[in-house]
Amino acid sequence: MRPGFVTPDNMAMLTDLYELTMAASYREHLPRERATFDLFVRKVPPGRSYMVFAGLEQAILNLRRFSFGPDAIRYLRSTRLFPSSFLRFLETLRFRGDVDAMLEGTVFFPHEPVMRVTANIIEAQLVETTLLNTINLQSLIATKASRVVEAAQGRPVVEFGLRRAHGTDAGLHGARAAYLAGCAGTSNVLAGQHYGLPIFGTMAHAFVQAFPSEKDAFRAFVHTFPKGTTLLLDTYETMQGARHAVEIASELARRGYHLGGVRLDSGDLVTLSRQVRQILDAKKLHTVKIFASGNLNEDRIAELLRLEAPIDAFGVGTELSVSSDAPSLDVVYKMSEVTRHGRRFPTQKLSTKKQTFPGRKQVSRLSRHGRYVGDILALEGEAVPGRPLLVQVMRRGQLVRPLPSLASIRQHMERERARLPSRLRRLGDVRPYPVHVSAGLRKAVQELQRKLKEKG
Repeated sequence: MRPGFVTPDNMAMLTDLYELTMAASYREHLPRERATFDLFVRKVPPGRSYMVFAGLEQAILNLRRFSFGPDAIRYLRSTRLFPSSFLRFLETLRFRGDVDAMLEGTVFFPHEPVMRVTANIIEAQLVETTLLNTINLQSLIATKASRVVEAAQGRPVVEFGLRRAHGTDAGLHGARAAYLAGCAGTSNVLAGQHYGLPIFGTMAHAFVQAFPSEKDAFRAFVHTFPKGTTLLLDTYETMQGARHAVEIASELARRGYHLGGVRLDSGDLVTLSRQVRQILDAKKLHTVKIFASGNLNEDRIAELLRLEAPIDAFGVGTELSVSSDAPSLDVVYKMSEVTRHGRRFPTQKLSTKKQTFPGRKQVSRLSRHGRYVGDILALEGEAVPGRPLLVQVMRRGQLVRPLPSLASIRQHMERERARLPSRLRRLGDVRPYPVHVSAGLRKAVQELQRKLKEKG
């Protein structure tokens, strides 16, 4: 096994040490108790009004292959931290719990559980880290991508961020999350193979530099790829590159092909796109698209379109793949209930600014005229209006139904974005979305706080 490489045999080892130390003590003192944990985000990142839930498919895959293989047990034994009886227990441990979750692609807001795990307390505790790791990344990137797609106003956006992503896993799953949220595709070939995403790419400046002239480079590339090719214009002088592209387009037309597009990757994109459009249109190349890239984000794209830059599509890399303006989510996994001797007891954390809501909960969404107007966070089974968002995903470690395809998740996300209030979709207009706490949940909080203070 290569160091650091996660396999089905060591999936359970993708965890923090304290999960294992707690599990060992649970095994000794609370071996049969069950617990419920909520996975939620405490607050939206700066500049956001909503978040997009993503990563459920990978999270469920990790739960299904949760196990401690022989290499994992040997390593844990070598640490001399754990009793042999606990290590023997881990050898046969599998996740046999229940999972309820929002559908992937659902928009959500602070303190709303996007996943709820109920299982033997050891299993429920040990899966915390991998669930947080998975949901954090993809929800973060999907939220950023949704904003970028919104800013592009229907123009295609291609995810270009693999080379700047924080590692292999982030590059692969980030491409998936970006596509889920509306990007047209990715430059990431492995993501294309693995998830069936459309893949896009043109050429690098190095390709142009490798030939005696820019025109020679263009001619060589379209000889290899004559159908719908996009040429990179700004290796040397952009307007000269545009004129060379016009010549190549004429040569392609004589062969029965057409030039698909030209790409701008630097400079004043407003001025350059206008000038390039004029050169193309003067030769009746009205169908040739202008593709822009280079340090773009949602704010820059919105500004380009506000200034009526004639840009037809965008490539967004670093800013999207690392969500550079908000590179993390305040995502947590907190116990809300424990079962002792067959009786369910709600639990609550009272830490300053980190208080949690007790008990098993449901999120109900209210709509009016096809738009979302508010959510209600309520106790499970409490009679409240609205559409419940948490649905059964796993029972006793088995899927309740097949997970949806990526295409259907993408369609769901598109519908979700369309149903958001217009104020939440506007960039730079950060307003809270109303999430109400039900009467039953408020009462449960008050009663539990009173009991906890009496014990203290």
